[in-house]
Amino acid sequence: MKTHSITLTALSIAISSSIALNVNAQSTTDANQETDEAIEKVAVVGTRSAFGATKTNTPIMELSRTISIETALDLKQKGALNLSQTATYMAGVTGETYGYATRVDSVSSRGLSIPRYRDSIQELFGSYNSTRAEVYTMEQVELLKGPASVLYGQGSPGGIVNYVSKTPTLGKDSEVTLSYGSFSRAQLGVDINESLSDDDKWVGRFVGLYRDSESQVDYVTDDTQVLMPSVSYMPSDNTTLTVIGMFQDTNSDTAAQFIPVEGTLLPLADGTYLPDQDVYVGEPDFNKFDTKSSQVTLLGEHIFNDTTSVSFTALWRDGEADYHQAWATFTGGTRYLNAFVGAPVAPTDTYVPRTFYQADNTFNQHALDVRVTKRFATGYLEHELLAGVQYQNVETDTNSAYYAGGGALAGDFSYILDLANPVYTGAPEQAIFDAIYYDAPEQTVSDSGLYLSDQISLDSWRFTLGLRHDKVDNDNGTTDQEDSQTSYSAGVLYQFDNGLSPYISYAESFETVVGLDVNGNQLKPEEGRQYEAGIKYEMSAIPGYITLAYYDIEVSNLPNPNSLPVEAAQQQGVTKISGVEIEGRLNFGDVSAQFAGSVMDGEDPNGYALSAQPENNASLWLNYAPEALAGVSMGAGVRYVGESVSENGAIRYETPSYTLADLMLAYSVTDNLDLQLNVRNLTDKKYLTSCLYRGDCFPGVRRTINASLTYSF
Repeated sequence: MKTHSITLTALSIAISSSIALNVNAQSTTDANQETDEAIEKVAVVGTRSAFGATKTNTPIMELSRTISIETALDLKQKGALNLSQTATYMAGVTGETYGYATRVDSVSSRGLSIPRYRDSIQELFGSYNSTRAEVYTMEQVELLKGPASVLYGQGSPGGIVNYVSKTPTLGKDSEVTLSYGSFSRAQLGVDINESLSDDDKWVGRFVGLYRDSESQVDYVTDDTQVLMPSVSYMPSDNTTLTVIGMFQDTNSDTAAQFIPVEGTLLPLADGTYLPDQDVYVGEPDFNKFDTKSSQVTLLGEHIFNDTTSVSFTALWRDGEADYHQAWATFTGGTRYLNAFVGAPVAPTDTYVPRTFYQADNTFNQHALDVRVTKRFATGYLEHELLAGVQYQNVETDTNSAYYAGGGALAGDFSYILDLANPVYTGAPEQAIFDAIYYDAPEQTVSDSGLYLSDQISLDSWRFTLGLRHDKVDNDNGTTDQEDSQTSYSAGVLYQFDNGLSPYISYAESFETVVGLDVNGNQLKPEEGRQYEAGIKYEMSAIPGYITLAYYDIEVSNLPNPNSLPVEAAQQQGVTKISGVEIEGRLNFGDVSAQFAGSVMDGEDPNGYALSAQPENNASLWLNYAPEALAGVSMGAGVRYVGESVSENGAIRYETPSYTLADLMLAYSVTDNLDLQLNVRNLTDKKYLTSCLYRGDCFPGVRRTINASLTYSF
């Protein structure tokens, strides 16, 4: 594995700082202990629930897995404006893989793209067919790292990102938040939480959001409105039933402009670069990315007695997207066109032909997950058994028209654009798109799974065993394929009295692949497995914890490497990833600290680096709330993201590392009125998050200054 001095230095500082504390720690023996110390620890670590990433209330420090949590307070302090930014202070996680974006939040964990869940149900399938998640609707964000098929069925070996919805809560304040910031970003947030009955058995909450915003890319807006009402019925202390409705309507454009690598990462032929790497390459009266989504979620939990409880999540979700975009053809641009036609087409290499694309995408989902938790003892062993059944049905439809090169390869240069001095030409006539419109068949995926997990306690030992069996039916309109898969997981953790808890674990994942090999055999699911070993350290003298983990992931049944192009077996490809991660949170009273760092070594089936995935990252966030200055708090953070590579047999692009700083200042004017200022990318650093070997690059997020005024009541 390669070493990276910046990341390793950050890790060394974090570890040395924790050792220098010289405190005696002890393990938490009762997760429900109602002491001030326990409450403080929960505030540092984050809360667990039956609707979280692990589907249990088991404390993080007793899990033989790695999970990162950002609470609502964390998100507010760091000024996270979207889901991608919620993950930028997590170890081994890339929150902004493809730079500044408005279509989707591209979050990667341990070198692999991961799916998006809400309240333990997957919320997004397919590409560009629904709205983005809004941070203001979330109570916390959880990232479970590594394969998770034993709980969720098919998915990525990198893990899942799950966010917990804001739901009705007795005694919680209501608020109205006004904010304004860079690129004329104006937003109104309303969060009203009230009891609906005199006996407090009915509680309601309404979360609303309205935003009118431009962006760092000309002509690209990010306007949205969200309505999220919810009602909880609590007939007794042991039963809660919550229904959440949500409607979201977003009018936007695509921020990712797919800027050619020449002029951004690499110089143009004359040695210069584009004057603006955020140049708008689309067509103002053509481009749009307008999305709508509606969903209803039902959350239920009932405690029968001290040993038995049942919980469930049900979801109906419907989404659609009207997507038009023009983008530059990638590397070479007009220079290659000049050679193709044998005559000059444009005066400089900054001219590029553009591809025009139209699509109308839809998405519909029905899902149900029911689980029972049972505590019991067999001899000296204490068990917490989780048994569940899950079903989901997802229909996606993508119809599109793809006008490659805007006619340039056929000799029509009407739509070429000068990236150094853009003058927009207008889009081709609609008749051209109508003639090449492809009405694709609807695709349906049905997945049913049965799962069982047992958390076993024996004195200070914690053993975890899990298995799940899935049956998946894929119907893509031309092929109907059935797959079945059984996934396993196991782990063991030992809690020493001094707070140290070493552990090891094993987990599996799978993703179905529709099709036949050259011999007519059905393709197998891609399979992932992970070995993880680590140490968790929970402190008692001060609230805080540190986790250190090593992982080894192998993904098999991938398409064949390029060196085996004529092999009859089509799934001999293997990806291997290994790495080390450290995360921690420490609270020193007036000062709290959160740190993270990772190093990773990964290669695809051809032995190349994992595309656009940095091999290391490190971050530190400090928050200072001095007791002597009542109502004042300050925060500052630094984020380092290492170099990423994208390569094939002929091309290798190396995107340089970058370091960004963030700042927060907050002041409580009164008990009900709070002011806050957040600055992300304090120095307004220009950087690229990744460049792909196909020939395009993704500029990073420029400095954003956002001021907010919150009135609580």
